[in-house]
Amino acid sequence: MEVETARPYFFGDIGCWSERTEVHKAASDGHVAQLQQLIQSGASVNIVAVDSITPLHEACERGQTQCVRLLLDAGAQVDARNTDGSTPLCEACSVGSFDCVRMLLEHGAKVNPTLSSRTTSPLHEACMGGNADVVKIMIAKGASLEAYDLYYGTPLHVACANEHTDCVKALLNAAAKVNYARLHKTALHHAAKVKSVDMIDLLVEFGANV
Repeated sequence: MEVETARPYFFGDIGCWSERTEVHKAASDGHVAQLQQLIQSGASVNIVAVDSITPLHEACERGQTQCVRLLLDAGAQVDARNTDGSTPLCEACSVGSFDCVRMLLEHGAKVNPTLSSRTTSPLHEACMGGNADVVKIMIAKGASLEAYDLYYGTPLHVACANEHTDCVKALLNAAAKVNYARLHKTALHHAAKVKSVDMIDLLVEFGANV
């Protein structure tokens, strides 16, 4: 199989800038055998395409567990950033892929990466995705409960706004600040807006100020 070579674009990036490569496509589509063959043929697992997206980003975004494992074992950079500042862990949390999240963490992925103005934390992404098991493992690994996003607020705000009651419960049980406000709005405001009686009851039980 012919391996794509990339035209260098910017100095200092991981690998080289290129259009989306066969490695990206195989990782995204879950073509494990093809990805393995490409790696064995010398293809870079850290090559970046437009927007600094790596094959690991694409595999995580699609929850392709076997491809994630292959890439990590072949030396993929676990905390690579795309142009929005998102890491593969952000992508895996967003789609709620527990196995991908667990593997990334086992390979040293940063639970609390430095955020840019355009980036939400992995825990925010997990709360948007709504997988409570992902939220719980992130909390267990030390994810900041009060990580603040200029648009969304805290992870608890995100979980309430997206009606993910199990995620709200996990955050509250971990001692997330129930009355933390963004622009004078607390998690209870978000729960009231989406008319979730279960979330309202839960928040009030944990001390939300009515």
